[in-house]
Amino acid sequence: MSETSIPVKDIAVKDNERAHEELRTQVRKLCQTFDDEYWRRYDRERAYPEEFVQALTEAGYLSALIPTEYGGLGLGITEASIIMQEINRSGGHSAACHAQMYTMGALLRHGSAAQKQRYLPEIASGRLRLQAFSITEPEAGSNTPQIRTAAVHDGDEYVVTGHKNWTSRIAQSDLLMLLARTEPLPDDPAERTKGISLFLVDLRRIRAEQPETLVVEPVRTMFNYATNQVWYKEMRIPPDSLIGEEGKGFRYVIDGWNAERILLASEAIGDGYWFLDRAISYAKERNIFGHPTGADQGVQFPLARAYTQVAAADQMRTRAATLFDVGEKCGAESNMAKFLASEASWQAANVCLDTHGGYGFVDTWDVERKFRETRVYQVAPVNNNMILAFLGQHVLGLPRSY
Repeated sequence: MSETSIPVKDIAVKDNERAHEELRTQVRKLCQTFDDEYWRRYDRERAYPEEFVQALTEAGYLSALIPTEYGGLGLGITEASIIMQEINRSGGHSAACHAQMYTMGALLRHGSAAQKQRYLPEIASGRLRLQAFSITEPEAGSNTPQIRTAAVHDGDEYVVTGHKNWTSRIAQSDLLMLLARTEPLPDDPAERTKGISLFLVDLRRIRAEQPETLVVEPVRTMFNYATNQVWYKEMRIPPDSLIGEEGKGFRYVIDGWNAERILLASEAIGDGYWFLDRAISYAKERNIFGHPTGADQGVQFPLARAYTQVAAADQMRTRAATLFDVGEKCGAESNMAKFLASEASWQAANVCLDTHGGYGFVDTWDVERKFRETRVYQVAPVNNNMILAFLGQHVLGLPRSY
């Protein structure tokens, strides 16, 4: 090979970089059509940003992970994470649509051929929405094996009874991923994850044929999240709603956790860059005592420190996504990416608020809105303490802490 030759793998990397930058540019261009006032209005009303989600759908971005054979873009987690990051960096809030990314893995990896053929083309085209995942329960919390919602056989149907919370966007979805027990909780703690099954529920049929079995109560939160409590009251679903094998649903959910953490990290990183962009711009323009506030080390140093934290989280997220896309183990990297990104975005949020001073608390500056939005990443969908427990046990080799 001559000195001027470029290894094939390097060409591929450069091509990927060009493709990724083009993707970033395209997503940014779309997001720019939804200005700060748009997001401010929907935040005030705690309303679902229908126009934004529809625009993403029509552009094909919400079908990023769906294979091309079903009408999707056939991209990887790396590209999906770019989309999520750019939404948040633009000042938007990807919570309105991110579940369609998170839930896709269970259907792609464990759904039947019939389920994929039936639903994936419809989701990719935007004719159906899969935005809701019903897992968490008030009593169980993060201890998912302790869920009580039951799916009991009755003839050739399942009858679902139980109570869930944090079931977001169910009112805006046509399809629902539902985790329920098909067997009682085993007495042996080592067997506690067995007997849990995952279902893909067609909400259109439920609403048309048995609306009384599905009770949805909206929950107002400190930011716009379209979340709900849900009661399933002897809701009947057909046997072909089952994803994969009965009793293995917990494992199917775990399979998607790495992707979920990578995508959540991407959202937090997007927020972190948004806070830095706004704070840096303000610090350059705001003149006090005869010079820009950004010249003061008390303003400049916190911004530089926050930038290093966001950039470091960005690198860890990129590594986790790369490992995920080539099929390598990435549990530690995915968890660290989510941890670092959520901590970094919160640090950047506080620095941005400090930089703006009193204006940071005024809604028309948008800092307080994004401040409220980014706080969730430290506690959901998994608390950072749970990530530390995972790393302590599975990476550091320490005894199990819970």
